[in-house]
Amino acid sequence: MGDTVKAVTSADWESQVNKDPGLVMVDFWATWCGPCRMVAPVVEKLAGEYVGRVKVMKLNTDENPDIASKYGIQGIPTLMFFKEGKKIDQIVGAVPEATLRAKFDTLLG
Repeated sequence: MGDTVKAVTSADWESQVNKDPGLVMVDFWATWCGPCRMVAPVVEKLAGEYVGRVKVMKLNTDENPDIASKYGIQGIPTLMFFKEGKKIDQIVGAVPEATLRAKFDTLLG
């Protein structure tokens, strides 16, 4: 993970996601997931471009199954968007950069 994408765990989920008033995107992933590795560079790139406007986090579903279960993660990668601790949108699967960029722009208004 780069400087613009931070890991989040069950231990700091509350402070990093639920208590953040801004737009937070969480990339639910696992080390064995091929599509997760495909989308990771796109997530990194956009995290850098949207720094200060979108907080980008990654949650390893194997290491934090309680959070993955709480949000009903069935397939990964799942990119879930939160605002003021509430889930507002999600994308499941590896998507092209343009799709993810459009989602960021829409959610930022």
